[in-house]
Amino acid sequence: MNSTERTFVNSAGLRLWTERFGAPEDPAILLIMGTATPAIGWPGELVETLVGGGHQVLRFDHRDTGRSDCVDFATHPYTLADLAADAVAVLDGHGVAAAHVVGASLGGAIAQWLAVHRPERVRTLTAIMTGPMGADAGPAWARALAGQAPDPDDLPPPAPRFLEHLARKARMPRTTREERIAADLETWRVLNGDVLPFDEPAARRLVADSHDSADDPAAAANHDLASRRMTDDRRVPLTSITAPTLVVHGTEDPLRPLPHGEALAAQIPGARLRTVPGMGHTFLSPGLPRRVAELLLEHTMV
Repeated sequence: MNSTERTFVNSAGLRLWTERFGAPEDPAILLIMGTATPAIGWPGELVETLVGGGHQVLRFDHRDTGRSDCVDFATHPYTLADLAADAVAVLDGHGVAAAHVVGASLGGAIAQWLAVHRPERVRTLTAIMTGPMGADAGPAWARALAGQAPDPDDLPPPAPRFLEHLARKARMPRTTREERIAADLETWRVLNGDVLPFDEPAARRLVADSHDSADDPAAAANHDLASRRMTDDRRVPLTSITAPTLVVHGTEDPLRPLPHGEALAAQIPGARLRTVPGMGHTFLSPGLPRRVAELLLEHTMV
């Protein structure tokens, strides 16, 4: 897959690596990846399907991932709003006034932030495998990790298998490149769920390329720290969103079970929820990237 343009853009002094595919005169789709994952987390098949459907596609490495700059989080902590500002900088750097904004996982929360606070930049909104940006998952996680019963007022915690994986991963050696890749590959395997087949070769390429392209692979852990900071700008009601909204969620998501997507769709006026049977919290199953891209093409034709 050949990109039309690869370039760095500036966001508050940080260099962000970006790629643009397709013709610049076509309507733009901005793809925002999830936690600790660079632009290549958006599969080539998905990008090619969108370009073939008449769009230009922008994807980028978040700060602290891939070829983009890393941040000393202890000295310069950042928030969801800062990650959203990075996304705006990508649009500005490519001369795009407004785009169809698509976010996955943490990227879905960033996309919501843009739809609330920068609505003029969002033609349509698509949130994939995510939940409401103002929902604090911390208490539910804490109760689950402590073996306590869930609070019925909370959105559900991750599946037990995923929590068990986190405990195992914490004990896994991660000193060498091979050890880090093996640990991350197992994370993607668990996130894929047990229903759809897992494309291990694609996952291994993603993990290896993500590791090898980064100046500091450990810096991506800063995304977890940023995502936990529940600032007031995240608690703004999602009823203010006016962009046509699509919520895409897998029925077998082990990190954010389906009620997260249902809650998000319920909070945004006119939002449509499309569930994908068997999908977990990845695009790493054969045929799944094209299937998701087709949902995006249908939605962005508004």
